[in-house]
This record gives sequence, structure tokens and C-alpha cells, in this order.
Amino acid sequence: MDIKNLQRENIKNLRPYSTARDEYKGQASVFLDANENSFGSPLPENFNRYPDPLQLDLKDALSRIKGVPIENTFLGNGSDEAIDLLYRAFCNPGKDNVILLPPTYGMYEVSANINDVETRKVNLLPNFQLDLEGIAEAIDEHTKLIFICSPNNPTGNSIIRTDIETILANFKGLVIIDEAYINFAKQRTFIQELTEYPNLVILQTFSKAWGLAGLRLGMAFSSSTVIDILNKVKAPYNISQSTQDLALAALQEIGQVNEWIKITVAEREALSKSLLQIPSVIKVYPSDANFILAEVTHAEKIYDALVEKGIIVRNRAKVTLCEGCLRITVGTPEENEILLSTLKSLSI
Repeated sequence: MDIKNLQRENIKNLRPYSTARDEYKGQASVFLDANENSFGSPLPENFNRYPDPLQLDLKDALSRIKGVPIENTFLGNGSDEAIDLLYRAFCNPGKDNVILLPPTYGMYEVSANINDVETRKVNLLPNFQLDLEGIAEAIDEHTKLIFICSPNNPTGNSIIRTDIETILANFKGLVIIDEAYINFAKQRTFIQELTEYPNLVILQTFSKAWGLAGLRLGMAFSSSTVIDILNKVKAPYNISQSTQDLALAALQEIGQVNEWIKITVAEREALSKSLLQIPSVIKVYPSDANFILAEVTHAEKIYDALVEKGIIVRNRAKVTLCEGCLRITVGTPEENEILLSTLKSLSI
């Protein structure tokens, strides 16, 4: 498979913007090339210089944790930037299509609509696994991308690994596996398969286990060909210097992050068991994520009652295959106890 042939024709011929910092190699001490404020910043730290457009120091530190070379790593303003760039680089508006697998993360469809790309939806099976026959029937010569969220949002389950491998081996476009919640799952990441499948793109994030949602920093791992195309299409300085600095500092605290993951998984199991003891909870679905999908008796009323108590969960009652369900993030032990005691007190 030649990945270069998958990209849009105008992207093949695109000459990316060349930043001032791209035009020299080596070290320098006097920067008079980028029309920055040479005097500094009105802040305790200086941010008057443009950041590294390719975030090489951060990618180097990340490679030591993930085991992925720099040339196979893309960093974006959240995973949402990588999702949008995949549409912009590989999908011709009004012509190409992508496969979505509801219920799933809503930004795949939003980005498709923004980029005028047709979405072909193949619902997950009742057990929230892939409908391989349905996916095969939906694919045609204009299908460029398939998005697979595993662990899946909002259902929380991991997708059967061999089913994903079947799609990777047979689909002639890009297969995007969104692993935003992989840190909480028993199933291992698909990162080890990057060298086996040139059409594989893996999305991960700093927003969940790493506790950096406010920084808006996402990761994409793929073949160097795909990464080169994303770097060609992205904005020149898409990751701020402050974000790069803070993420680098966070990577030094992997012990703390692993401890939070351990606590979250334990709390997830305890919360699931406790929810099942509440009369208004009909079913709690198994989860490999940091949230739980629970079917309740009166989802709308319970959601509204929780809001009145200052407790915010996600109402998924009108989502395909999630009828009557609330999605509940695993909180701290104290937050989980407040939720449980409030649910017990509701007369709904």
C-alpha cells in the first residue's frame, strides 16, 4: 500500500509554510529572523520566542516512554487536531467518505461535517463489538478512513483485537484506533503493530490518565509517511511553548500517574458493584476506561436530579445502543461516595 496515493491531490503538491526557525540549522544566540519582541514577555517567564514547530524535545522524552521514534509521532492541539488533519489531508470534500461505528466519540462526525465528508455509519453489535460484515459492505473506492475507538466512548469496552486486525489487514485506507482510555484497559496498545501496518494511526491523549486536559495536547502515532503529511498540513506552531514545557515536566512524574491509574481502576470496580445495589440502576456495563456506562430506570429525571444536587454526569440516553444510560466518570473516592449516597436518596 502506498500511503502517499491516499492523500488528496492538492496535498501532494502542497508546499508547507516554512517558519523562520526552519531555515537554519545549529545553535544561535541572536534571533532577528521572526519579528518577535526581542525584549521579552511581561510575565515571570519569557514566551517571546516562537516554540519549536516540531516539538522535538517533547517527542524525544515521549519516545522513551512510548517506545515510538520521533519520526512516527505527531503532537496536536488535543487529539481533535489530529482527527481534523486526517480529514483535511486524506479526504476530498464532497467525494470521499469515512466509516464511523456508533455509539462512538462525537468529534469524528463533527469533523467530517466541517470538512464536507460523507459519514457511513455501521452500528456496533448489541455487545458493542464490530459488525465486520456491515463494515465490509459499507466500504467502497472512496472510503478513506475508518475510526475505531478502543476502549470505546461511551460504552467503555475494548474492541476485540483480532477484529481490528482483520480490518487493518484488508482495508486499503487508514484505520484510526483512538486509544484515549488505553491506560485504564487490560488490553495492550496497538503501538507495537505500527511497523506491521502502514495504514495504522493510533490516537492517544494527555487529557485522561495524565491529568492535562486543560493543556489540550494529543498524540498520533503512525508510519513516517502519514506523520510527514500531518506535519505538512498542520499550523506552523500548533503547540505552545508553555504546553511543551508543562508536558515535559509531567513526563517526569510517571510514578504519580501510574498510581492514579491504579486507584482509578480500583474505584471503577468498586463503583460498578455499588451502583448495582441501587434500585434505580438496571445494568452496569463492563468498562476498560475511567468511566462507567449505567442503564437506569428514568435517565432524564435522574440526570436532572443530580444536576440540582451539583453532580454532573453525562446523559447518553438518546445515543444509539445506549438508550436509558448515563455515563459516569470515575471520581475520587469522596466524589464517588457523594454520587452513590445521592442516587440512593432519590425517589425516582
